[in-house]
Amino acid sequence: MHPQGRPGRVDGMSETAGTVTAAERRDRQSGPRPARLVGLDLARGLAVFGMFAAHLGPDPETGGPVGAAMGLAHGRASALFAVLAGCSLVLLAGRRPGTGRDARRSAARIAVRAVLLIALGAALDALDPPISLILTAYGAYFLLALPLLRLPAGVLAGLAAAWALLAPQLSYALRTAGAADLLPQRLAEPLLTGAYPAATWMPFVLAGMALARLDPSGPAVRRRAAAVGAGLLALGYGGSWLAVRLLGAAVPQEGSGAVDPGDAAGLLGAAPHTGTSFEVLGALGFALLLVAGCLELTARPAGRTGPAATGAGAAVAAAVAAVARLSLTAYVAHVLVVVLLGIRLDPGPPLPLFTAFVAGTLVAAGLWTARFARGPLEAVMHRATGVARLVP
Repeated sequence: MHPQGRPGRVDGMSETAGTVTAAERRDRQSGPRPARLVGLDLARGLAVFGMFAAHLGPDPETGGPVGAAMGLAHGRASALFAVLAGCSLVLLAGRRPGTGRDARRSAARIAVRAVLLIALGAALDALDPPISLILTAYGAYFLLALPLLRLPAGVLAGLAAAWALLAPQLSYALRTAGAADLLPQRLAEPLLTGAYPAATWMPFVLAGMALARLDPSGPAVRRRAAAVGAGLLALGYGGSWLAVRLLGAAVPQEGSGAVDPGDAAGLLGAAPHTGTSFEVLGALGFALLLVAGCLELTARPAGRTGPAATGAGAAVAAAVAAVARLSLTAYVAHVLVVVLLGIRLDPGPPLPLFTAFVAGTLVAAGLWTARFARGPLEAVMHRATGVARLVP
């Protein structure tokens, strides 16, 4: 992991695109891809580009207006991926989870994905990339979410809120007391000390699970998600701004995953990757607003079975949504390209590099999805989870 150096290089992805649920199979047989899934694809495609902006865009402090715009992706792209991962976990398990063998097989599929993500993350980390990898942490999120798959939306939302409000403080207390030193590094990093510790990142996954459980294809759910997102955005970033000024505290402008032990004032900040309650609430609000917007853009009017929109806007949305089906492949590919070409990320790379990655990914995704339903690594992941059929 690389929490040192430019902290903005710590955004990630989720491997959930390309998953085919029973409901999706029925939709493919009866008509076009459901608008709900298209909206989630659009949001995930935007998250991929947000990841590129955080890793490969100009430095927010020295890149002028463009760099400042790229800085908006720091911490928020990975939060968006985590919310979408929660949505996909529910789609994998079913909005109305089965029981008996079906439930065990769903859990096995998710567990296999989690183990593969952890293994892939470890393999990439062995290359010593200048990017803090999220795959191992994502595998931990999936495993932690397994016992919660059958919870209703209200309970999941309440658990997400409680986790966001309490866990950062508890994590800070444990790390200050040296509890992290008692755990093996392989456990301490994904849970407490890494760039994406579950102690502060699980609220994103839980909120995504709650949203999917409610079925965001309905206009009322989309409006509620947008309203909650706006409120959390104001509470997180606005609350931090007010607290810092009232108390005159000095807080970090960007972090490496969690507040440094012994720096209690840092808990008042909301900067990217500081792992505070304020940051979690603000980034979650941003993610919910963006997901609600994407779902609204791709929603089909009543009685209409064709695309939700036409013209250039629909073509752009379709191109971005196609990227979602290669999100794991895009993540791994961009890490490998950075390592193999020796690309320096500190200070921020020039804008043409970011543009090249975006353009190349759009072209590759368009060509690939014209023939295949899943990206290369997504297909491997899907086939590997076939062992779940052996669960009695």
